[in-house]
Amino acid sequence: MSKTQWKLLLAAPAIFGAAFASSVTAGAAQAASVNEAMVLSSAPQVQTTAPGASAMDSVRSVEIAQASVADATVTNASSIDQVGSYAAEGAEVGSIDQVTSVSQLTDVRPTDWAFQALQSLVERYGCIVGYPDRTYRGNRSLSRYEFAAGLNACMDRITELINSIKNDYVSKEDLLTLQRLQEEFGAELAALRGRVDGLEVRTATLEKQQFSTTTKLNGEAIFAISDTFGDAVNSDDDDSQATFSDRVRLNFDTSFSGKDRLKTRLNAGNVPSYAAITGTQMSRLAFDGNNGNSVEVDKLNYRFPLADGKLRIQIDAINNEFTSDGLVTTLSPFESSGNGALSRFGRYNPIFRAGNPSKNGAAGFTLAYQFSDNFRFEGGYTGDVGAGGGSNDPGAKNGLFNGSYGALAQLVYSSKNFGAGLTFARSFYPGDGVNLTGSTGSSLASAPFGAEATSGNAVGLQLQYKFSPTFIIGGWYSAMFADQESGGNGDSTLMNGALYLAFPDLGKRGNLAGLIVGVPPKITSGDNEEDDTSIHVEALYRYRISDNIAITPGVFVIFNPEHDSDNSTQVVGVIRTTFSF
Repeated sequence: MSKTQWKLLLAAPAIFGAAFASSVTAGAAQAASVNEAMVLSSAPQVQTTAPGASAMDSVRSVEIAQASVADATVTNASSIDQVGSYAAEGAEVGSIDQVTSVSQLTDVRPTDWAFQALQSLVERYGCIVGYPDRTYRGNRSLSRYEFAAGLNACMDRITELINSIKNDYVSKEDLLTLQRLQEEFGAELAALRGRVDGLEVRTATLEKQQFSTTTKLNGEAIFAISDTFGDAVNSDDDDSQATFSDRVRLNFDTSFSGKDRLKTRLNAGNVPSYAAITGTQMSRLAFDGNNGNSVEVDKLNYRFPLADGKLRIQIDAINNEFTSDGLVTTLSPFESSGNGALSRFGRYNPIFRAGNPSKNGAAGFTLAYQFSDNFRFEGGYTGDVGAGGGSNDPGAKNGLFNGSYGALAQLVYSSKNFGAGLTFARSFYPGDGVNLTGSTGSSLASAPFGAEATSGNAVGLQLQYKFSPTFIIGGWYSAMFADQESGGNGDSTLMNGALYLAFPDLGKRGNLAGLIVGVPPKITSGDNEEDDTSIHVEALYRYRISDNIAITPGVFVIFNPEHDSDNSTQVVGVIRTTFSF
């Protein structure tokens, strides 16, 4: 074969494409009847929009190589539109398959005019690929812009061969042909280069600005009808009346990186504490709190990850709690005050209330470290939880470390169906405001030595087993060893425990039925030992009306309130409606 024939074969696609483009340009505006693009190999995949293509219904993708030509200013808007039209073709056929032999193209036969030209491009230089269905689709028209993209790919491939140790692989005739084609299609190549450069700039901008500071609002509103039945402690009267009360919480969650969170919570409510009228903290509701519906900031914390996300730390400026908004696992399906148990005691093991804040001034931190898929360490510290001035008070027996405090450490094991937590907690109160049980047990158990300085060291165990997604059984037990730190050498041992049955999605997805039976914290030995035992029995059923509304009727009964059999049984009935948004 002569060199002239060889050049003609190599340039055949270009001659055909150029002739077609020229004839269309001379006759009328270029037709946009190309259904799918000939797909070309090269560098990064770029997806663009075809603003001027009338015959293209959907945005498609094509791989385009950057041209190795000098930068040019493209002022012809129609050229850019045509390049965009071509670049938008071809996505419907899926990913591109590189072919190594022209015989792999099922619609190109040895008798076709394109066979030898394709054989040279594919098998010698590897710069054209076929479609995933192993077709070349050479029976349709080739636009100048499609050809320019193909030429661009071949230029990159041949340049790569020249720069490699195989620089003798490309013939001089091929290079001359390529140079002539490059000059003829210079405008189209410049248009492709400008379009790709513009996309690179936009991509770099998106990468830098892939996340913006965002604040999300989520809220919860509770309407509750409740009443207690039974004589008050040390009384023959039942003066309690039915009440209608509410609580509203608005959470503003702000993230600066997409992985951290700054939380600000506004709270207002008028839910009464039944302890004042029944004579026992055992009758308290899970969601009580009465500030006269005055709006206040009762949560302010910042959470962030470390160690590739294995370690998470939360710093609380006010009202630090180990549970609920903290990072400590309770292994209780009734933890939520708005959607879980109806009683304060029934939510989770009172050991997690060690150093339970009695005011918003308590600051501290919680953390969690994930050792493996199954084991996790959790801990925390809360300063000035008693009746002092708060963690921000620099006075004596106040501040972050010199006043009352609570500290907790826990090792948690969890698998698909089983969970266990081993917990240690310490509390210290320098005087007034002693509350070892977080207002869940008897008055004596909360403050065994009255207003004297008191410390407590507690150990606890939480267990949970999921028999199925709709049936969970679990419980907890804890013991606290309290010591009198001023005015004497008293000591007391406190214990509490509970068992529960939970039935998630009973009757409908999002529902929850529960039964909780337990013994609230009591002094079992030492000073002020309590001879009798209170029994807490609670039944509830949360019915989800919609994704945003749930109603929970329920009742809990306290036998032998205040661990005294002389006291009448007390019954607390509740209908709680929770709106979440």
